[in-house]
Amino acid sequence: MANTNKRLAVIFGDVTLGLKGPDFHYLFSYQTGGPESLRIQGKEWLYRSPKPTFWRATTDNDRGNQFPLKSGMWLAADQFIACQSITVAIDGQTIPLPIAPENNRYSGQETAQEVTVTYTYQTITTPQTTVEVSYTIQASGKIRVAVTYHGQAGLPSLPVFGLRFVMPTPATRFIYQGLSGETYPDRMAGGMAGEYEVTGLPVTPYLVPQDCGVHMATDWVTIYRQAVLDNRLREPVETGLKFKMVDQPFAFSCLPYTAEELENATHHSELPAPHRTVLSLLGAVRGVGGIDSWGSDVEAAYQIDATQDHHFEFEISF
Repeated sequence: MANTNKRLAVIFGDVTLGLKGPDFHYLFSYQTGGPESLRIQGKEWLYRSPKPTFWRATTDNDRGNQFPLKSGMWLAADQFIACQSITVAIDGQTIPLPIAPENNRYSGQETAQEVTVTYTYQTITTPQTTVEVSYTIQASGKIRVAVTYHGQAGLPSLPVFGLRFVMPTPATRFIYQGLSGETYPDRMAGGMAGEYEVTGLPVTPYLVPQDCGVHMATDWVTIYRQAVLDNRLREPVETGLKFKMVDQPFAFSCLPYTAEELENATHHSELPAPHRTVLSLLGAVRGVGGIDSWGSDVEAAYQIDATQDHHFEFEISF
């Protein structure tokens, strides 16, 4: 539902920035280094603050060409990343970071048409590099997200580059417009363009759990959830959250596990019971290779050069 007031209520908290409209309430944290809450129509959509993602669970082909030994530092970077700085702009005007006591100058009645919060992260790789994630929130509740990786000489090839969202409960289904089936940069020629619905959060039953479920060349994806963690909602209804490309299609995976959870399991029986939805929106994906079954590396055209900049954008709406 559109915000007919055309203004955001802006709440300058001590450690969070609150943005509120008729059907939504967002919290952007200065402590966790990202959005802390996206509550839409009474339902919470975040379990953890979204963070840049660099790692995918090692595939059989990755193991065969020893890719984890060459690029293993990206696994650590995926798990641990520091928020280096935060900037806030109100209607295009950057303001001093409104933490205490700076926020005491505000009345509590401030409004805006548009607010942008930008987080700059520094990786723990050697050498280090930075990633910027900016969230521009409109009065309608729509959020435009821009994700930028800054290339750095000396870094090994990236497994993936994107932004990971962890949602509080498993999705009931998701619908997307893109290519049919599971696709990767070097495994997408057979994908048929169209609109597809996937029930639940399926994990491809490879003999050893590994990266799976990637969908390339996606225009948009809508995630649907019904279950909530709020016991006050006795009969929650299914609602959806839509992620739409801005300038160019993105890739995504929607699974019940993080890359690290898949990485830690050698059999599917070792995977934990599904409790969350892990949505990875990806601006770059490494191919899977398999030219001679195990030994050869992914062809150069399907590798991600970590010395080059990478950028993608998408919109979140409901």
